[in-house]
Amino acid sequence: MLNRPIRSIHDFLLSTYFADGLRISFGVLCPPLILAQFGMLQYGITLSLGALCVSITDSPGPIVHRRNAMLVTTGLITIISVIVGLTNKNDYFIGAVLTLCSFVFSMFFLYGLRAASVGTAALIVMVLSIDDVRPWQDVLFYALLVFLGSIWYTMLSYLFYKLRPYRLVQQSLSECIHEISDFLRAKAKFYRENTDYDQAYAELLKLQVQVHEKQDAVREVLFKTREIVRESTPEGRFLLLVFVDIVDLFEQIMSTYYNYKRLHEQFDPSGILSHYEKVIIKIADELDDIGFALVAGNTPHLPSDLDKDVEMLKAEIVKLETDKSGANYTTLGIIALKNIEVNIENILSRLKTINGYFNKAKKKSLTTRNINVDKFVTRQSFDTDLLWENLTFRSSTFRHSLRVAIVMLIGFVVAKSLNFSHSYWILLTILVISKPGFSLTKQRNYERLVGTIAGSFAGMGILIYIQDKNALFAILLICMIGSYSFQRKNYVVSVLFMTPYILVLFDFLGIGGLSAARERIYDTLIGSGIALIASYSLFPNWEHEKLKEALQETLQANMKYFEEVVLLYSGPLGDPTNYKVARKQVYVTTANLASLFQRMFSEPKSKQVIMKELHQFTALNHQLSSYIATLSLYVKEHNFTGIDLEELKPVIQNTQYLFKQTIEILQHNTGQVNNVPLIRRSSKDGEIQTAQMVISEQFDLTQKVAYDIYKLCERIKL
Repeated sequence: MLNRPIRSIHDFLLSTYFADGLRISFGVLCPPLILAQFGMLQYGITLSLGALCVSITDSPGPIVHRRNAMLVTTGLITIISVIVGLTNKNDYFIGAVLTLCSFVFSMFFLYGLRAASVGTAALIVMVLSIDDVRPWQDVLFYALLVFLGSIWYTMLSYLFYKLRPYRLVQQSLSECIHEISDFLRAKAKFYRENTDYDQAYAELLKLQVQVHEKQDAVREVLFKTREIVRESTPEGRFLLLVFVDIVDLFEQIMSTYYNYKRLHEQFDPSGILSHYEKVIIKIADELDDIGFALVAGNTPHLPSDLDKDVEMLKAEIVKLETDKSGANYTTLGIIALKNIEVNIENILSRLKTINGYFNKAKKKSLTTRNINVDKFVTRQSFDTDLLWENLTFRSSTFRHSLRVAIVMLIGFVVAKSLNFSHSYWILLTILVISKPGFSLTKQRNYERLVGTIAGSFAGMGILIYIQDKNALFAILLICMIGSYSFQRKNYVVSVLFMTPYILVLFDFLGIGGLSAARERIYDTLIGSGIALIASYSLFPNWEHEKLKEALQETLQANMKYFEEVVLLYSGPLGDPTNYKVARKQVYVTTANLASLFQRMFSEPKSKQVIMKELHQFTALNHQLSSYIATLSLYVKEHNFTGIDLEELKPVIQNTQYLFKQTIEILQHNTGQVNNVPLIRRSSKDGEIQTAQMVISEQFDLTQKVAYDIYKLCERIKL
């Protein structure tokens, strides 16, 4: 395997981020470069504006959605260019138009992130056109150039897709696999001696959010691409099979949850847990190889020593089991080691299956799978009823839109009062920083400030010490690609590249220099301050307002997941669609809750309610979903038969009762402590673990965690 830093760079160069950066840079740079040869550079810059605005909506996703968004954006920015160009002579009128448009386009958040990006593009054109006063004939020509630039980029993006229709799926799936490998490495840390469990768990939770985001991105582009859904080509079938197995693999990884503290107390002297860590990290490395092979067109090869490592683990367990030296190894501890080893074997087996898909001879004969993709993707309706329903202060989107409208008006008044040469930078800063929640606004504010200040000093250094135009153009090109490549991956780095790119561009146009760098810092500071103060004081959206709903949705998803797993034990395995949909919903709600929890840390202390209880809830919820996943794997992977479900029915029914009661108490918490049942089954440490006993023990663990969550929620008042 290549050195990890080198591999990381190689992965990035093959990623969708870098591909986007190259495509946007090419689309934006071509018009001015070509027209400059004919002395029409200014026209080329206007064409680039249209291309740049449309590129904002060209984020990864189904080509149909991208195309429609780009066409809608083309129409909107053309109309906005005409309206603003014809009315910007009157400051009062244009201020009113800016306020109204800021509210309307911010309401686009109701229809998803792509729709929100359409609104952002329209506002950017408006902001950049406010100070550009010209005769009406020139306004119409300007709007025509913006329209042509938009069409040019739309055609370019569509052409890139047609040349390599599967490339985006390969890149998205590769990024998903890399996140899962990082998640597996985080789980390996629990087997490290003297590990910090709180820190390791916090990292695991953060990575789980990222895995969900990547899986959702793959579903979006994979299940909404007709060629792949119909499985009409070997490549489409290959990508679909890899994704399905990768999701199952992640469930396998999720299913391993143990009392790691107790394991360390028993087995640290033997050194076996460090061997587990090494094997798990090796498997994570092989996952990385599979992800890299997807985008590089290679065939991954599992090293033969992995099988040997697993056999050595088995031998070590047998040695511990027969150890007569007086070491205090309990039967349950040995059983836990065996279960972890079996799970590693199953993960390794699934890796081998995925590796087999890469065989060029076998790829052509891959069989199709009957997948009801409609149940795995969300459909966004664009009806006006949703808009009317959210025109109330109870809607966080409405409050956000009203806040943006007011702040943009304040920014406009401040910009006109200061009379800077590039005062629209204040409005642009407010626009890109203002987010629906305080924590997101605060984070974007910090990233914008750091990137702008560092980038401004870098840009001033470039302009002072480099005079050669060819060298400056090369720097412009590098900064341009860097800015667009990192705009979705790391906003600080994106702005860090963007600022020198703008300063060098202004220097080429003869309208900037060192004074432009200073002004950019001033404008960014002013815009950042206005946006941050407004997010705190003007109709703020605090994360704790969504807590009750998030907790209930998480419990409802786990209850449905548990019910579907119980059905797996009721009879022969049939259509697994409902089970997989329930599993996906657990990942979605768990990731949403974890993300909400992380954002609360960025809010003022007075708004960080029930943080201790919420941390306990997320930990217990992780245990719960892990135990349920383990139950599903027992019946799917180990194919346990002859299970007496009647014997387990009291525990199953009580677990379902606990779920329902917990959801109810979250909805109407009176603060009263209730007596809820916990059915206890007697077991002896040392009994032979039959299939029935293993299953029974797992159902008991699930019930116990559901009970703990109930007792915890009795203390939560929202």
